[in-house]
Amino acid sequence: MNDKELEVNLESTMEELEQAEVADQNKDGVETRETQEQQPSPEQQLEALQMQNEELKDKYLRLYAEFENYKRRALKEKLDYMATAAQDTLTALLPVLDDFDRAKKAADAANSPEPFSEGVALVYHKLNTILKNKGLTAMESTGQAFDPEFHEAVVEIPAPTEDMKGKVIDTIETGYQLKDKIIRYAKVVVGK
Repeated sequence: MNDKELEVNLESTMEELEQAEVADQNKDGVETRETQEQQPSPEQQLEALQMQNEELKDKYLRLYAEFENYKRRALKEKLDYMATAAQDTLTALLPVLDDFDRAKKAADAANSPEPFSEGVALVYHKLNTILKNKGLTAMESTGQAFDPEFHEAVVEIPAPTEDMKGKVIDTIETGYQLKDKIIRYAKVVVGK
């Protein structure tokens, strides 16, 4: 190759390099503008982050409140279970208590052939005391207005007097509550 050809090749290579450099600059400029247009401004980024922060705070507060409600509900259920833990046992003892009551009434009658012995009376009072200490209370029904929330009407009979209409005339089976929870409704005779 001669000098002239080398010079032409060198010039063409230089031109190509210059064109490539200009293209790179244009390309970088376009990319920079596109990138700048795609990227949000710092104010927009701050606003987006604040919104995201508010959403996360809201979720956290809701989750915290839900958890607190769960803890409160679980504690209440636990206390309810503890308060009525012996309900099954006490319910099973109610027929025995009924038999004791019937025996005491029969023994206290004026013409009773069998008196209620002192030992049996002591056992009766001790059993009643223990059950009361555990929260068991007998419901008074006779003479009160009939209330289906507390009473179970077994029989309706004509009222002996006008003021006894709609009231409990007699209690067939005593109702019991365990710490304000009814474990057995009173079976009653109602005047109509």
